[in-house]
Amino acid sequence: MPDLSRELALGSADGRLICGVDEVGRGPLAGRVIAAALILPPTGLPAELASQIKDSKMLSRKARERLAPQLRTLAAYYAIGAASVEEIDAINIFQASRLAMERAVAGLGCTPHHALVDGRHVPKLLGCPGTGIIKGDSLSLSIAAASIIAKVFRDKEMVELSERFPAYGWAHNAGYPTPEHIAALRRHGATPHHRTSFSPVREVLSITR
Repeated sequence: MPDLSRELALGSADGRLICGVDEVGRGPLAGRVIAAALILPPTGLPAELASQIKDSKMLSRKARERLAPQLRTLAAYYAIGAASVEEIDAINIFQASRLAMERAVAGLGCTPHHALVDGRHVPKLLGCPGTGIIKGDSLSLSIAAASIIAKVFRDKEMVELSERFPAYGWAHNAGYPTPEHIAALRRHGATPHHRTSFSPVREVLSITR
């Protein structure tokens, strides 16, 4: 279970602002990549809530949607950052996910003393020192909380897009390359929200043009 050991080692209990950062949406064929940055209060989270926080991928959608509003309310600071489909196609998904993280940290309304970032690589323009943590959403409570907020935000965005483009099943597949999504791509072609730099979308476009 994720805990606050890394945040505490960096001085969170003494009032230093330690930010958890995570992104969601690197794998889908459609939609923006979303990042969240979050700073927990110096006292952390209530024990009952903290015990429920884990990597967002390990939680059901219902659990994430129940936890996210509580995390947003209790966080000392949080912010969402995004990179558009156009940016993903222009600079690649890895760089776009770094950009989304930088934007999330920039939107916090404060300058963190340190950022804990999920993954090996720390974005260059975070505006503060940072540490990359492999599987950080399973180790750091701040990163895990950020992952839940980011996931709920992106899923909601894909549900809203699905209302305009219902054939692709985005309300339940969030743009990931499920058989249903691939079949709809072949049948209907790509939408403006598809990532044309991703090979399954490129293959379909070459067929439909």
